[in-house]
This record gives sequence, structure tokens and C-alpha cells, in this order.
Amino acid sequence: MPYYTASEVAQHNVEEDCWVSYFGKIYDLTKLVEAHKGDELLKPILRFAGEDISHWFDEKTMEVKTCVDDLSGIVVPYLPYGRFLHVAPNEPVTDWATDFIIPWWQDQKNFVGILSRKPRKVRIVNTLTSQDHELEVASEETINEIQKRYFAINKHAGSYTWKRMKKPLNMSKTLEENNVFDETEEMNRLGISEKTYTPTLHIYFNDDLTVS
Repeated sequence: MPYYTASEVAQHNVEEDCWVSYFGKIYDLTKLVEAHKGDELLKPILRFAGEDISHWFDEKTMEVKTCVDDLSGIVVPYLPYGRFLHVAPNEPVTDWATDFIIPWWQDQKNFVGILSRKPRKVRIVNTLTSQDHELEVASEETINEIQKRYFAINKHAGSYTWKRMKKPLNMSKTLEENNVFDETEEMNRLGISEKTYTPTLHIYFNDDLTVS
């Protein structure tokens, strides 16, 4: 599964394109929203579209968090943003649909990717054209996976040798494994501008032109 950064997830924040993340995984709820279009129980989901909703659930049980109702003393779902789809009402009703097999938050068919624990920025300089681009990438991604991101900018990215300080990078390893360390925390502590320490990768054009 591909890695995504929180800022990428945040772009999917509308009814027609609804992603959420919880417990390090990303789920595409667009089809769920479409299937229940107009349902009042979608409101909390759409309110948090593009965001992390781990705080809705118990990580061990993967069930909605609970609390004790002040009036009844009964354990009920904890729903500070209102009841949402597939959560049973506290009182018996006749219009609650129970035609689902498993609740959406446990349904792995909506799983589309892994949320990066630490996004980082990297500059990519094309030595052939002198073009300079800054990308936000997942720290868990290999250089091959970063190259796939770069294909959106340069469809011939596969025809370049990727280097750091003139040394070829191991494409199957991450930035960290290639000794391209993330110094963000230290530089922030020292008050140094991000643009000053963002690591730069140089790409060198090869003879053969690979068409993506």
C-alpha cells in the first residue's frame, strides 16, 4: 500500500471525494457517502473529511469509544460530534438500518494507504534543465517511491540517475537509509529557516529516454 502525508489526505475533504485516517491507515469513504447521500448520519463524517478521526475509536477493540450517560447511568457510544452512520441509537427506533455486515470503520475494503508518521521535504534538482522542485514525501518511502511522485513533474524521471552529493542513491532504500537525515527538529530548535536545510537530490540524465 502507498504512503500518504496528512496534507495529501486533507485534499480529499468533500462529499464527492472523502478520505479519513485513523490509527495510521487511510480510508476512502467516497462510495459509502454516495450510497447514503442526504443521510443526517453522514454529517460528522463529512465534517471531518480529510482529517484524522482516531479519537472516535478505541484502538484495541476498533469500536466507537464509550462513556457513561449522566442521566441513565448506561454505557453509551461517545459521540461529541453527533451520531454517525452504523452507530446504533441509544433508544429503540424503527428507522435504523441494520442491513450492513460490518460497520464502515472496520471494513478494510475502504483501506487505500498508510499515513506517514513523519512527512519531510526534499528538493530535487534536474542537472539537465536546472529545474528545481520541492516535494513533500513520506519518510518511510524508498527513493523509487519518491521517483514515482516525481513522475507527475517529469514523465521521463526513470531516465535519470539519482544522487546525493554526487553519490548514487540506493533506489530501494529510504532517504534515511541513504544517509539523508531529517534535521528538521534540530534546525527548528536553532531557529534556522527550513529552506536552508531541506536536503537536495540531484538527478542526472542518462542516454536512453524512458517513456513513462
